[in-house]
Amino acid sequence: MLLTYIISGFAVGLLVGMTGVGGGSLMTPLLTLLFGVPPSVAVGTDLAFASITKTAGTFTHRLRDTIRWDIVRALCVGALPAAVLATLALKQFGALDKEIGQVIRYSIAGSVLLTVTALLFKPRMLAWINAKPSRQLHGRPLFIATVVSGAVLGVLVTVSSIGAGAIGATLLVMLYPRMSSAEVAGTDIAYAVPLTAIAAFGHWWLGSIDWNLLGALLVGSVPGIMIGSYGARAVPERFLRGLLAATLTGVAAKLIY
Repeated sequence: MLLTYIISGFAVGLLVGMTGVGGGSLMTPLLTLLFGVPPSVAVGTDLAFASITKTAGTFTHRLRDTIRWDIVRALCVGALPAAVLATLALKQFGALDKEIGQVIRYSIAGSVLLTVTALLFKPRMLAWINAKPSRQLHGRPLFIATVVSGAVLGVLVTVSSIGAGAIGATLLVMLYPRMSSAEVAGTDIAYAVPLTAIAAFGHWWLGSIDWNLLGALLVGSVPGIMIGSYGARAVPERFLRGLLAATLTGVAAKLIY
């Protein structure tokens, strides 16, 4: 079983390296559906996994100066308290209870579908905003919208471990359309580090992290991400994103039914 986890980590890492998205969206449903890991444990383990891998990514983007720290702070103002409150809610209602596990399962499915929407419609959303600059927010309204977006992501990530990647990046593009792709990626990864760390700590407190599983996933994913990053240019991005969207839609349907 340990070898299977390592191979699964490698496969997910490969896709993440090639597309830039899909870590939590694929890993959590994979653990739940394929390996029968309880939803709460799958979420907690994936959050610990994400906090470690995103920390390494943040160092890289910091060296390249592709992080907007002002936006990271605004997102964290909303995301971190929301993550703490969501953790307390899970504690109150019993994160490991069967009924709550079913709620988490549906939350995972909903977050996966939001990720699919972000993958498919981000270019159209961006075009719609750029068509009329008056639609773009500025000043205090922009700050408030960023904080609210962070709060929504904080709840989504804590409950389902999904949302910090594709959904977060899409919200950043919508709110800050003038940011470069590298800045969007760097900022999205940087704010996700404290968010996933706090959420993972909360799940550790709840007893919903499998440390052996976490180690196996890390062993497989690191080389997978590296190989996927090098091979990203060999496969058309449009094809990969379409394949990923179709896979995630099937995963969401399986989680619901």
